[in-house]
Amino acid sequence: MSVAVCADVGSTYTKAAVVDLDGGRLVGAASAPTTVGSDVLHGLDAAVGAATAAAGVADVPWYVCSSAGGGLRLAVVGYEPLVTAQAGRRVGLSAGANVVHVAAGRLGAAELAALRAARPDVVLLVGGTDGGDADTLTHNATRLARARWRVPVVLAGNVDARAGLCALLADAGVPVTAADNVLPRIGVLAPGPARAAIREVFLRHVIGGKKLSRGSRFARLVRAATPDAVLTGVEVLADTVGGDLAVVDVGGATTDVYSVLTPDERAEGPGREVTGTLWRARTVEGDLGMRWSAPGVVRAAAEERLLAAGEQDSLAAAAAVRAADPGFLPVDDADRAVDRRIAALAATVAVRRHARGAATGERAGRDLREVRLLVGSGGVLRHGDPADARVVLDAVLTDHAGGWPLPRAAHPVVDVDYVLAAAGLLAAEHPGAAAAVLRRHLGG
Repeated sequence: MSVAVCADVGSTYTKAAVVDLDGGRLVGAASAPTTVGSDVLHGLDAAVGAATAAAGVADVPWYVCSSAGGGLRLAVVGYEPLVTAQAGRRVGLSAGANVVHVAAGRLGAAELAALRAARPDVVLLVGGTDGGDADTLTHNATRLARARWRVPVVLAGNVDARAGLCALLADAGVPVTAADNVLPRIGVLAPGPARAAIREVFLRHVIGGKKLSRGSRFARLVRAATPDAVLTGVEVLADTVGGDLAVVDVGGATTDVYSVLTPDERAEGPGREVTGTLWRARTVEGDLGMRWSAPGVVRAAAEERLLAAGEQDSLAAAAAVRAADPGFLPVDDADRAVDRRIAALAATVAVRRHARGAATGERAGRDLREVRLLVGSGGVLRHGDPADARVVLDAVLTDHAGGWPLPRAAHPVVDVDYVLAAAGLLAAEHPGAAAAVLRRHLGG
């Protein structure tokens, strides 16, 4: 049997799964607390050791992704807010980044100070279509060069200016990586090259820079940011299913929504987006989560009028307890009921934002009517009662007051075995195994 171990080093737990590459089966799995306080390799080695022991194998190849230490913090600097900056933001999200800052126009002293204050791990510098305006892109690159900027830059703007600006930044000591334009022409969004460049910079600069491990072994093991690996897994699942799908991942600090749509006439029709349509997209809701961000769920749900009369105060108190203790575990039916309610609200608000376009910047929103598969993920869904998980997903699928068109025939399923990340890690080298494990465990 040919096997590999896939591991995700999360902010709280490290999960490992041993995959049979021939049959697409999970033959061993385990988890361990992520040891950010000492060395993340301790938790990773413990999880992998337990998973391989359960599978009865040893000396297998490792495929690792990580969101420990806050994951990848990205800032976007564009030409103007409605087109290139928005295009850069969408591409950053698709690359698995937490977009912490978006600036548009020429960087001045105040704008540069705000950029520094956001503490990005990477800056995505964009602007101008190919052959179009290059003045703002040139100004911003020059400003970073003169400011002794040391945070890595991915330059993905007007291709005509790329070589000269890369040389300018490199000569000033700025770590710079070039990529093709994210918006080569109006209405065409090309995320692939920039997404690959951001992944490369994440692996080369960010993982080691976060000081998560004392040596270089962890940096050598990690192949992707976790959200990037998951989106790749979602893309493989969509190709396997052959239709539209959506994923809602309810975490402790954020709730992520992924969707893959089939391109249609809007891609070239009169209603097309100026910034182009990202048919495979991810959004991150940093105020929605089960623990750190639980109070944000209550606030957002109140704004969306999702709470029953008298419910807000009691739920807010319970959310505050969870935010104060991110390791909180439910001990009775009352605790579990509160967790189920917070999860349902987080998923509902996150998918509303995603579908309306508020989180993606799309004027027409994301049309999820043809979604055939709704996948739920996150510890609250994987480790809880299956009936509770179904309640959370049903809340999304019956959200008639949300102001967005609901899926017309979606089948809900939970990623109980956490195979989306594993499939994303395997996709490049073992595409058949990636598809097989998704088909077997998610019914694609």
